Amino acid sequence: MNERAPSFPARDHDHGVCMAGALWRAKTRCLERGIKWTALRERVFRQVATSHKPVSAYDLIESLAKDGKRLAPISVYRILDVLQGAGLVHRLESRNAFFACMTDHESAPQIVTLICEDCQRVTEVDTPAAFQAVGEASGMARFHPRSIIIEVSGVCAECREAAGSAIC
Repeated sequence: MNERAPSFPARDHDHGVCMAGALWRAKTRCLERGIKWTALRERVFRQVATSHKPVSAYDLIESLAKDGKRLAPISVYRILDVLQGAGLVHRLESRNAFFACMTDHESAPQIVTLICEDCQRVTEVDTPAAFQAVGEASGMARFHPRSIIIEVSGVCAECREAAGSAIC
């Protein structure tokens, strides 16, 4: 794996820094792509980016309803589609949930998602070799992939260390 790959942030990290960076990146990306950054899109994005854990569309609807009017599921899915199209939010296929992108995909398009089974946090790592291997295997099978999604479930170092100290 890439040595510069991000790892899971510490549970007690200053998430305000993550949020500020993600929000700046989101507004900038939308401006660059001519996507209108509306107050509602920002509300949805902020809810998705609230933590490093995936959130379902229906959990988003419930969270947003606490701040005001309940949104229709179709409205939330449309906003999520726009945010996904801009590379700001990703769908966790294995859980039908969404998480905010905390990396710059312009420089790292081949991302593997790591999911901690204990704390539920996700992170992304740039792993072009994994995608190259899939491409080679596909080529040998004379198969043309249209989409490659790699999600890896396991336990992050912080949860592993916590479990180890609980056992001792």
